[in-house]
Amino acid sequence: MPTLSLAHIEHAQQVLNGRIIRTPLIYSPTFSRMTGAQVFLKLENLQKTGSFKSRGATYKIISRLPEIGSRGVVAASAGNHAQGVALAARQASLPATIVMPEWASITKQEATRGYGGQVILRGESINESIGYALELAKEGGTFIHPYDDLDIITGQGTIGLEILQELPDADAILVPVGGGGLISGIATAAKAIRPQIKVFGVQAAACPSAYRAFKLGRTLLVDAAKSIADGIAVKRIGELNFPVIQEKVDGILLVEEDQIAAAMLLLLERKKVLAEGAGVVPLAAMLNDSAALPGNGKIVLVISGGNVDSPLVGRIIRQGLFRDGRLMRFAVLLDDVPGSLARILTLIAEQKANVLHIDHTRIGRSMPINVSRVELEIETRGPGHIRDISEKLEAAGYRIFDDAFDLMASGCNQSIRDND
Repeated sequence: MPTLSLAHIEHAQQVLNGRIIRTPLIYSPTFSRMTGAQVFLKLENLQKTGSFKSRGATYKIISRLPEIGSRGVVAASAGNHAQGVALAARQASLPATIVMPEWASITKQEATRGYGGQVILRGESINESIGYALELAKEGGTFIHPYDDLDIITGQGTIGLEILQELPDADAILVPVGGGGLISGIATAAKAIRPQIKVFGVQAAACPSAYRAFKLGRTLLVDAAKSIADGIAVKRIGELNFPVIQEKVDGILLVEEDQIAAAMLLLLERKKVLAEGAGVVPLAAMLNDSAALPGNGKIVLVISGGNVDSPLVGRIIRQGLFRDGRLMRFAVLLDDVPGSLARILTLIAEQKANVLHIDHTRIGRSMPINVSRVELEIETRGPGHIRDISEKLEAAGYRIFDDAFDLMASGCNQSIRDND
């Protein structure tokens, strides 16, 4: 790999000045209290196109503009690099063809088209999409790799410059890792300015390509499961990036899917910051003590992107509320007489729980004629509140089922409330 130096990244910062957003670095009292460290968030989700990828793409196109022909640029990406390239190409008045894997989110596809890119869906993985994009580039377009490219790495490294310019005594930086371009650039800048700083990469356990490469000392293709951190679901780390990671990165951490979802919800609730799964993995690692970090040290979490599907946000919020005991969903059988529904709703109201959804039916394959089935979803304060509600319902004669399937499996052969 050609040598990447601090001087190259400083030059990239000058080139990008006015072309990208210098994103804020904010202190989080909440996460600091939760972890015992001084936690800062580098909010690249506020970058143009909602991701750090605009930095590398813009620097690549601007610095190589004389070499790019009339056929423009070709790229492959699950979404964020796609949008960064499409916008940078449009600003340079160049056509952009973007190959995205078949599973790329509709939101990111449409955003890429909105920035002027021509989207082609091809491949079951990022690597397959890259392969097809390289074939297209043979027709005359300039291929822009999402991570295994010196200019891309250099552009992403400007994040490290900004962090150390604003927080020169930072003790550690946690960075999402997919193909490795982001952490290679950040680590190069950060270690050159402050050699004692710790830099950790974070990956989804569903696709641990950098983690395994770091452990084994060589790149390899890994099997990957589906992950909500799709932006870093890269099955093989970049060949240019790996030597930099070996030399300058202090460790690679893994986080599970439920930890990523919990971090997304917590960031949204506590800081009002919407970030995608790939963008919150540093927070997930920090909250789960995945790294040996200085006790009261200044820790920077790179929140790398905010391009998340709206339907996914809704599912993550609901899942998180259920997991935290702030939603309770259950089913009961009631005697089909006037007042039965009102009585149970009154009892729930007395416990200061808020009813969000009711499904009340008298029809079922094995339901007795004199029984109605009620499924309720209620908002609660936490697990303790759920226990209190459950105890009050059971004391009043109600039998609670976790869901309608458990209820139907019971045979539906009795009312679960004693006759009044």
